[in-house]
Amino acid sequence: MDRIWFDEYKKTGIQNEITLPPENTSLIDLFESSFQKYGSRDAFIFMDQSITYTELELESRKFACYLQSLGIQKGARVAIMMPNVLQYPVVSLGVIRAGCILVNVNPLYTARELEHQLNDAGVETLVIIENFASVYEKILGKTPVKHVVVASVGDMLGLIKGTIVNFVLRKIRKQIPKWNIPGAVSFNDLQSRVDAKQYKRPVLTLDDTAVLQYTGGTTGVAKGAELTHRNLVANMLQIRNLFDSKFKTIERVEYRFVAALPLYHIFAFTLCELYALCQGATNLLIPNPRDLPALVKEVGKFKPTLFPAVNTLFNALIHNEEFKQLDHSNMLIAVGGGMAVLPSTAAAWKKYTGIIIHEGYGLSETSPAVIFNPPVTTEFSGCIGIPIPSTDAALLDDDGKAVQIGEQGEICIRGPQVMKGYWNRPEETKEVMTADGFFRTGDIGVMDERGYIKIVDRKKDMILVSGFNVYPNEIEEVIATHPKVLEVAAVGITDEKSGEVPKIFVVKKDDSLTTEEILAYAKENLTGYKRPRYVEFMPELPKSNVGKILRKELRKQG
Repeated sequence: MDRIWFDEYKKTGIQNEITLPPENTSLIDLFESSFQKYGSRDAFIFMDQSITYTELELESRKFACYLQSLGIQKGARVAIMMPNVLQYPVVSLGVIRAGCILVNVNPLYTARELEHQLNDAGVETLVIIENFASVYEKILGKTPVKHVVVASVGDMLGLIKGTIVNFVLRKIRKQIPKWNIPGAVSFNDLQSRVDAKQYKRPVLTLDDTAVLQYTGGTTGVAKGAELTHRNLVANMLQIRNLFDSKFKTIERVEYRFVAALPLYHIFAFTLCELYALCQGATNLLIPNPRDLPALVKEVGKFKPTLFPAVNTLFNALIHNEEFKQLDHSNMLIAVGGGMAVLPSTAAAWKKYTGIIIHEGYGLSETSPAVIFNPPVTTEFSGCIGIPIPSTDAALLDDDGKAVQIGEQGEICIRGPQVMKGYWNRPEETKEVMTADGFFRTGDIGVMDERGYIKIVDRKKDMILVSGFNVYPNEIEEVIATHPKVLEVAAVGITDEKSGEVPKIFVVKKDDSLTTEEILAYAKENLTGYKRPRYVEFMPELPKSNVGKILRKELRKQG
């Protein structure tokens, strides 16, 4: 392959390849090195309460001991269902340190969505924030889960502050629905009684699976992208290689990251947890970025050096007067991903912060980063960038042949960060991999003569809502179960705020069916970003001569 982007590497100080550690190492080696090297430094901050690298080592080792005390074997799946609170890094590192497989779960999932994921992954242990415990209660006995740990938002905020925070959430704001899960264990209780000295370091290699990151892939059935220790270590090293090209030229860099994107999402998990830990960074945890006044207040105090976000968050901030007035002199780089960054957003961001947004591209199946704009560039490119070190990108036509420079083709990726496969789905894995090891992304792009890639279309019907994948099949399957619906089709339509939002076209079975009924039904069965924003009733849906619904025709109607 002619890696034409190597010339850009030379110009921007990026290395061609990364060097992976020996086969008998794992993410645990990375964690232990950072614990030792950065012990007294703050690792995470949440509601003005910090946890140092030394404290994170102890607390995550305690949680690993708890899992081992249950008799859970290496490779057992442990799910985490919580937002960005201090317990997330403690539990996620503890799961991996115990030799188990981390299963990230969106805490806003409905009972139906949660049941599918727990069953598909074969989850034995669930760690859940109490705000959403009532959702799990609805599916008690319907999954393989044997052990449930329930955490509270205030658990790691100290006795006085934690008690006050939990009281306010439960009694004043009433944000904790009543729940009853027999046998559930309190996070604080188990952490206080576990003897960290009993920890037994598991024997792991780069080939072992570390994380199941759930995604719709190229269809609407949620499945777990099986990410190995090699995949995640490689991507962390690739990201470090990229950022070193900028940060190594700056004296005394203090790594301060804003973790406003959810850590259960692969973008933030790899960048704000793995890469950040590797660099000895301090992460500011933001549990609800939609609360802009609170976010702006925290950012103002924190003065970050690195700010990762999606276009919707960047756009919201540049329209916030308080954010515009902040001192942004400490910020070195802003990273855009998850969805396309609009040129207008990038221009306004640079105007108010003095920093350009460096756009990148990745997927759950690729750990996630595969393409990125060189960090030393000083202008927003409008492209997703060039392939990152040790990564090959090919643009292929429908016959699997490489297209010419400037021609459209499906973006296909090969590299050490590409997943092992979809968990227990060999046929679906085979569908997305080429014979020579390239992963088919389903996105259509164009590469220029320097190796820069621009996405121009999407081969699959996926809808991209604020950086989250929404699959029409899933929406359709849910709405089709409504007794008054005869047929339904879902498409994505352009939205200024979210990039895209779902719209559904419905053929009624019962003429009394209303838009309000459908939206209420969707609210019961789909998490927020998957719910249709618009409903249009039709006498019939456009179909091909073999009866397939033509979503392309519906998209034209808007």
